[in-house]
Amino acid sequence: AAGAMFLGLAALWFLFVLFTHYFFRDPDPRVPTDANALVSPAHGKVDVIDESAEPEFMGGPCRRISIFLSVLDVHVQYAPAEGRVTFFKHKQGQYLNALRTDCASVNENVLLGFAPTGRPNDKVGVRLVAGVIARRIVPWAAAGDEVARGERISLIQFGSRVEVYLPRSAKIKVRLGDKVVGGETVIAAFE
Repeated sequence: AAGAMFLGLAALWFLFVLFTHYFFRDPDPRVPTDANALVSPAHGKVDVIDESAEPEFMGGPCRRISIFLSVLDVHVQYAPAEGRVTFFKHKQGQYLNALRTDCASVNENVLLGFAPTGRPNDKVGVRLVAGVIARRIVPWAAAGDEVARGERISLIQFGSRVEVYLPRSAKIKVRLGDKVVGGETVIAAFE
Protein backbone atom coordinates (compact mmCIF):
# COMPACT_ATOMS: atom_id res chain seq x y z
CA ALA A 1 0.00 0.00 0.00
CA ALA A 2 2.87 2.36 0.81
CA GLY A 3 4.43 1.64 -2.61
CA ALA A 4 1.18 2.41 -4.42
CA MET A 5 0.78 5.64 -2.42
CA PHE A 6 4.37 6.62 -3.22
CA LEU A 7 3.79 5.97 -6.95
CA GLY A 8 0.57 8.02 -6.85
CA LEU A 9 2.32 10.96 -5.16
CA ALA A 10 5.25 10.71 -7.57
CA ALA A 11 2.84 10.76 -10.53
CA LEU A 12 1.05 13.85 -9.13
CA TRP A 13 4.37 15.60 -8.55
CA PHE A 14 5.48 14.77 -12.10
CA LEU A 15 2.21 16.15 -13.55
CA PHE A 16 2.61 19.32 -11.48
CA VAL A 17 6.19 19.77 -12.76
CA LEU A 18 5.02 19.28 -16.36
CA PHE A 19 2.17 21.78 -15.94
CA THR A 20 4.47 24.36 -14.31
CA HIS A 21 7.01 23.99 -17.11
CA TYR A 22 4.22 24.33 -19.68
CA PHE A 23 2.73 27.36 -17.91
CA PHE A 24 6.04 29.25 -17.78
CA ARG A 25 6.95 28.60 -21.41
CA ASP A 26 8.39 31.62 -23.19
CA PRO A 27 8.36 31.32 -26.99
CA ASP A 28 10.19 33.85 -29.17
CA PRO A 29 7.64 35.92 -31.09
CA ARG A 30 7.85 36.51 -34.85
CA VAL A 31 7.56 40.30 -34.65
CA PRO A 32 6.07 42.07 -37.70
CA THR A 33 8.29 44.69 -39.35
CA ASP A 34 5.62 47.28 -40.28
CA ALA A 35 6.59 50.43 -38.35
CA ASN A 36 2.93 51.44 -37.91
CA ALA A 37 1.84 48.06 -36.49
CA LEU A 38 0.96 47.65 -32.82
CA VAL A 39 1.31 44.06 -31.64
CA SER A 40 -0.62 42.26 -28.97
CA PRO A 41 1.16 42.52 -25.63
CA ALA A 42 -0.35 39.18 -24.56
CA HIS A 43 -1.39 35.72 -25.67
CA GLY A 44 -5.11 35.20 -25.14
CA LYS A 45 -8.62 36.01 -26.33
CA VAL A 46 -9.88 39.50 -27.20
CA ASP A 47 -13.06 39.99 -25.18
CA VAL A 48 -13.47 43.78 -25.13
CA ILE A 49 -12.99 46.41 -27.85
CA ASP A 50 -14.45 49.78 -26.95
CA GLU A 51 -14.04 53.49 -26.38
CA SER A 52 -12.89 54.15 -22.85
CA ALA A 53 -11.23 56.76 -20.68
CA GLU A 54 -7.85 56.17 -19.08
CA PRO A 55 -6.97 59.33 -17.12
CA GLU A 56 -3.65 58.32 -15.51
CA PHE A 57 -1.52 57.94 -18.64
CA MET A 58 -3.66 58.46 -21.73
CA GLY A 59 -5.20 61.59 -20.19
CA GLY A 60 -8.79 60.84 -21.15
CA PRO A 61 -10.73 59.23 -24.00
CA CYS A 62 -9.02 56.41 -25.87
CA ARG A 63 -9.65 53.06 -27.51
CA ARG A 64 -9.34 49.92 -25.40
CA ILE A 65 -8.63 46.31 -26.32
CA SER A 66 -8.85 43.85 -23.45
CA ILE A 67 -7.34 40.36 -23.63
CA PHE A 68 -8.15 37.50 -21.26
CA LEU A 69 -5.32 35.04 -20.52
CA SER A 70 -6.46 31.61 -19.39
CA VAL A 71 -4.14 29.38 -17.37
CA LEU A 72 -3.32 27.58 -20.64
CA ASP A 73 -2.02 30.74 -22.39
CA VAL A 74 1.57 32.01 -22.37
CA HIS A 75 1.87 34.55 -19.53
CA VAL A 76 4.83 36.61 -20.74
CA GLN A 77 3.88 40.07 -22.04
CA TYR A 78 5.49 42.06 -24.85
CA ALA A 79 5.92 45.71 -25.84
CA PRO A 80 3.19 46.67 -28.35
CA ALA A 81 5.42 49.28 -30.03
CA GLU A 82 9.02 50.36 -30.25
CA GLY A 83 9.71 53.31 -27.99
CA ARG A 84 10.34 54.48 -24.46
CA VAL A 85 8.51 53.47 -21.30
CA THR A 86 7.45 56.86 -19.95
CA PHE A 87 5.00 55.80 -17.23
CA PHE A 88 4.99 53.05 -14.62
CA LYS A 89 2.45 52.72 -11.81
CA HIS A 90 1.73 49.72 -9.58
CA LYS A 91 -1.66 49.73 -7.86
CA GLN A 92 -2.60 47.40 -5.02
CA GLY A 93 -6.09 45.97 -5.25
CA GLN A 94 -8.38 42.99 -5.14
CA TYR A 95 -8.04 39.65 -6.90
CA LEU A 96 -11.39 39.24 -8.65
CA ASN A 97 -11.72 36.63 -11.38
CA ALA A 98 -9.95 37.91 -14.52
CA LEU A 99 -12.86 36.57 -16.61
CA ARG A 100 -14.75 39.64 -15.39
CA THR A 101 -14.13 42.39 -17.93
CA ASP A 102 -14.52 45.03 -15.19
CA CYS A 103 -11.81 43.60 -12.92
CA ALA A 104 -9.09 45.98 -14.22
CA SER A 105 -10.62 48.87 -12.29
CA VAL A 106 -10.36 47.15 -8.89
CA ASN A 107 -7.75 44.38 -9.15
CA GLU A 108 -4.05 44.74 -8.46
CA ASN A 109 -2.44 46.02 -11.66
CA VAL A 110 0.57 47.66 -13.26
CA LEU A 111 0.07 50.39 -15.85
CA LEU A 112 2.90 50.91 -18.32
CA GLY A 113 2.88 53.88 -20.70
CA PHE A 114 4.80 53.88 -23.97
CA ALA A 115 5.89 56.79 -26.19
CA PRO A 116 6.23 55.13 -29.62
CA THR A 117 9.39 56.01 -31.57
CA GLY A 118 8.76 58.65 -34.23
CA ARG A 119 5.22 59.42 -33.01
CA PRO A 120 5.58 62.28 -30.49
CA ASN A 121 1.81 62.91 -30.34
CA ASP A 122 0.80 59.30 -29.67
CA LYS A 123 0.73 57.18 -26.52
CA VAL A 124 0.08 53.49 -25.93
CA GLY A 125 -0.82 52.15 -22.49
CA VAL A 126 -0.69 48.56 -21.27
CA ARG A 127 -2.38 47.54 -18.02
CA LEU A 128 -1.28 44.19 -16.54
CA VAL A 129 -4.07 42.87 -14.32
CA ALA A 130 -3.82 40.19 -11.63
CA GLY A 131 -6.71 37.77 -11.21
CA VAL A 132 -8.13 35.37 -8.66
CA ILE A 133 -5.31 32.89 -9.31
CA ALA A 134 -2.73 35.36 -10.66
CA ARG A 135 -1.37 36.98 -7.55
CA ARG A 136 1.94 38.21 -8.87
CA ILE A 137 2.86 40.63 -11.65
CA VAL A 138 6.59 40.66 -12.44
CA PRO A 139 7.43 43.75 -14.54
CA TRP A 140 10.69 43.62 -16.48
CA ALA A 141 10.39 47.13 -17.93
CA ALA A 142 10.65 50.37 -15.98
CA ALA A 143 10.14 54.06 -16.68
CA GLY A 144 12.94 55.32 -18.90
CA ASP A 145 13.62 51.99 -20.61
CA GLU A 146 13.83 51.86 -24.41
CA VAL A 147 12.01 48.81 -25.76
CA ALA A 148 11.69 47.16 -29.15
CA ARG A 149 8.31 46.08 -30.51
CA GLY A 150 7.73 42.53 -29.28
CA GLU A 151 10.34 42.76 -26.49
CA ARG A 152 9.44 40.99 -23.24
CA ILE A 153 8.15 43.47 -20.65
CA SER A 154 6.55 41.35 -17.90
CA LEU A 155 5.16 38.09 -16.56
CA ILE A 156 1.79 37.63 -14.88
CA GLN A 157 1.66 34.35 -13.00
CA PHE A 158 -1.46 32.19 -13.49
CA GLY A 159 -4.54 33.46 -15.39
CA SER A 160 -5.00 37.18 -15.87
CA ARG A 161 -5.97 40.07 -18.14
CA VAL A 162 -4.09 42.67 -20.17
CA GLU A 163 -5.68 45.89 -21.40
CA VAL A 164 -4.25 48.02 -24.20
CA TYR A 165 -5.10 51.73 -24.45
CA LEU A 166 -4.68 53.34 -27.86
CA PRO A 167 -5.18 56.78 -29.40
CA ARG A 168 -8.67 57.20 -30.82
CA SER A 169 -7.08 57.54 -34.28
CA ALA A 170 -5.59 54.01 -34.15
CA LYS A 171 -7.15 51.55 -36.60
CA ILE A 172 -8.23 48.37 -34.77
CA LYS A 173 -7.19 45.19 -36.62
CA VAL A 174 -8.76 42.50 -34.39
CA ARG A 175 -12.33 41.48 -33.58
CA LEU A 176 -14.07 40.22 -30.46
CA GLY A 177 -13.30 36.56 -29.89
CA ASP A 178 -9.98 36.61 -31.80
CA LYS A 179 -7.14 34.57 -30.31
CA VAL A 180 -4.01 36.71 -30.32
CA VAL A 181 -0.33 35.83 -29.99
CA GLY A 182 1.81 38.13 -27.87
CA GLY A 183 4.48 39.99 -29.79
CA GLU A 184 3.10 38.74 -33.14
CA THR A 185 -0.57 39.48 -33.79
CA VAL A 186 -1.15 43.01 -35.12
CA ILE A 187 -4.02 44.32 -32.98
CA ALA A 188 -4.01 47.90 -34.31
CA ALA A 189 -2.07 50.28 -36.52
CA PHE A 190 -1.26 53.96 -36.55
CA GLU A 191 -2.85 55.62 -39.59
